[in-house]
Amino acid sequence: MKTNFIEELKWRGILHDVMPGTEELLNKEVVTGYIGFDPTADSLHVGSLAQIMTLLRFQLAGHKPLALIGGATGMVGDPSGKSAERNLLDADTLNKNVEGIKKQLSKFLDFNCGEISAELVNNYDWFKNYSFLDFIRDAGKHITVNYMMAKDSVKNRINGDSGMSFTEFSYQLIQGYDFYHLWKEKNCKVQMGGSDQWGNITTGTEFIRRKAGGEAFALTTQLIKKSDGTKFGKSESGNIWLDRNKTSPYKFYQFWLNVSDDDAKSYIRIFTLLDQSEIEAMELQHTTAPHERYIQKALAKEITIRVHNEADYLQAIETAEFLFKSKAEDVANLNPEAFEKMLGGIDTFEVNKADVGNGINIVDLIVDKAAVFPSKTEARKMVSGNAISINKTKIADVNAIVSLEAFIGESHLLVSKGKKENYLIKLI
Repeated sequence: MKTNFIEELKWRGILHDVMPGTEELLNKEVVTGYIGFDPTADSLHVGSLAQIMTLLRFQLAGHKPLALIGGATGMVGDPSGKSAERNLLDADTLNKNVEGIKKQLSKFLDFNCGEISAELVNNYDWFKNYSFLDFIRDAGKHITVNYMMAKDSVKNRINGDSGMSFTEFSYQLIQGYDFYHLWKEKNCKVQMGGSDQWGNITTGTEFIRRKAGGEAFALTTQLIKKSDGTKFGKSESGNIWLDRNKTSPYKFYQFWLNVSDDDAKSYIRIFTLLDQSEIEAMELQHTTAPHERYIQKALAKEITIRVHNEADYLQAIETAEFLFKSKAEDVANLNPEAFEKMLGGIDTFEVNKADVGNGINIVDLIVDKAAVFPSKTEARKMVSGNAISINKTKIADVNAIVSLEAFIGESHLLVSKGKKENYLIKLI
């Protein structure tokens, strides 16, 4: 059943700004709309998920989504929400990144469903043969410097310590031209994005009006933050990526499982397709037994299956259960292949077999060879405090020697720091 796109964003608490007339347009006809994605890496991370879900909801509401990969703008840089100019990428790196992102978007959007089939477009395709002189003649004359300077993203950078390069200053004009190109070639009438993109998006609607006398519309969604105001989408080890080679399905699942109750109530609306009645019933269930983490479990399940698959989700649960409930004899019964299958998704350190030799001091192993701890002082404190286990056996002696025989099949070792942090050491 088709949904009302604007109402859907409203009850999920993610709508930020919408240009007058947008909702009327969406209720009147099938509309083509787009969101741009930044190709600065060969994978998107969870910070991009809100926009991916916005495109998915747009399609489910009966409209045609375009995902624009910024192959050209990736060479320029976007000042929105940033305090410094980012590194520019070469063409080979950008091409690799674009391919990775295309593969990930295909897991969310339907590219073969008739009139509203999703499309991937790359702005490099229409900019690669566009000369600078042609661009400033065809595009530059339609948007004044006064208009561009009035944007908050520009004012903040120009008034800051680092200033702003002409390259970055031109970004909103290039993005505005993207919207014009898609309006002209694809009948694209709506551009969407995060709230930090409002200035760039409205430059596009103004460009279309001034250059072609056309009408286009804009919509932005809330920037996602944690309930404590800190940045969403990162863990202690960095970004949470959609690529399994950058963030394992187990770690991906754990990221969502471990969010706070307040964040879980917000995220389950933003990042899943569960409807309002399902979510409200879940919240009621959660209130009666918060320790069961019903919302976190449903959130982690929905997103892990969508980004990876059901087998990865089930394996993540099995791994978590094993790490939480297993004893030393359970670990000892694993062969290297089973060890790899069960625990391959946790943080892994590779250590040269020769470095273990006839034995290695526990502190040297977990600091020098495998960086479980940043310092020997901290490692000794944790060992002597009975907080370190090797293959689920407590090690309380800072002078303990870990022999080659301690490694399962002389290849794998499970190091646990407290109850929640686990690391795999693999000999090579």
